Parts: sequence; structure tokens; C-alpha cells
Amino acid sequence: MPGTTTKESTKTLLLEKGTEIMLEKGYNNTGIMEVLQSTGVPKGSFYHYFESKEDFGLQIINYFDQASKEKLRTTVLNQSISPLQRLKSYCELGIEHFLSQKCRKGCLISNLSQEMADQNEIFRARLLEIQNENTKVFATCLKEAQEAGEISKSFNTNDLAELFQAAWGGAVMRSKICKTVEPMQSFMDMMFGRMLTP
Repeated sequence: MPGTTTKESTKTLLLEKGTEIMLEKGYNNTGIMEVLQSTGVPKGSFYHYFESKEDFGLQIINYFDQASKEKLRTTVLNQSISPLQRLKSYCELGIEHFLSQKCRKGCLISNLSQEMADQNEIFRARLLEIQNENTKVFATCLKEAQEAGEISKSFNTNDLAELFQAAWGGAVMRSKICKTVEPMQSFMDMMFGRMLTP
């Protein structure tokens, strides 16, 4: 049906622009009117696609998560390369993307976790769910790295996955503040050059 395609295209446009603005300004400083004006979508149409600003924010989170899962699929879940190289590829892709953004914006999931965890329980729960899902993916990859003899079997891979995700997120945050990818590169040097050496 032609109308369905148009409807989905408009919704995707709103999600794309909303994601872009929210990465810049956060949830609280993202205005619905700014999103509508930047897309040319009439004001009355917004509530045809979203029940509220909260619903819009949650759908943006899901939209961003879909893109993030695609990055995981092409790196951490890529069975054509070794487990440890998959994790390295994930970080290298992150650095490449961060440089393309001129060391700004970062990760929407991390940004909103800092902003919204104490403000909105629905947001907190959804953000935690996404982060937990990602941690499981990292843990599985690290377990495979152990089985392949790439890293020491003395590690608890669930704990190591938590450390990997937390430290990487912190490195991204530091890189935003420093306006350089050096903290992200330092993370890689430490994690892959020393810590994970068998």
C-alpha cells in the first residue's frame, strides 16, 4: 500500500532527526518542535506516530539500538575472524565512527543512561536491558576467546565482559571531554596489549 510506505518513511525521518538532536542535546533539551521544524513534518502529525515525547524517546532508543546491534553483528558476532579480533574490530569501528563525528556525540545509550537513570524508571529499565544484552554478547565472545587459547582461562568472562563494557564506555566519555580518541586508543592498548595477554 502506497500510504503505508509514506507513513513509515515519515516515522523513520522523525526517528533519524530525533536521534541526531538527542545525541547533541540529550532527552530533556530535545524539543518536539525542533524535530518537526527540521523535518518539515506538520505539528499535528507527530502524535499520529508517537503517543508522547516519552514514547518518542523510547522509540529513538530502540531505533539506535537496532543500528548498534548491526555493528555487533559485523564485528563481535562475525564468526569469520577470531574472537579477540572481533572485539578489537568493535573498538576500531567505534574509534572510526567517533572520528567521523569530530569526537562529539558518543553513544546515545550511554548518554541517556547518565541523563535519565535517576529521572525516569521506564527509560532506566529499557537502557539497562539493552546494556545487559550487549554484555552477554561480549561475554560469549570472551568465552570463545578463552576456548581458542587467545586469553587466560583464569578470567570470569561475565565479569570481564562487564569490565570491558564499562571501561569502553568510560573511554568514550573521556574522549568526548578531551576531544580526541586517545582515551579510546589507550583503552585498546591496555585491554588488548596487556590485560588479555595469556
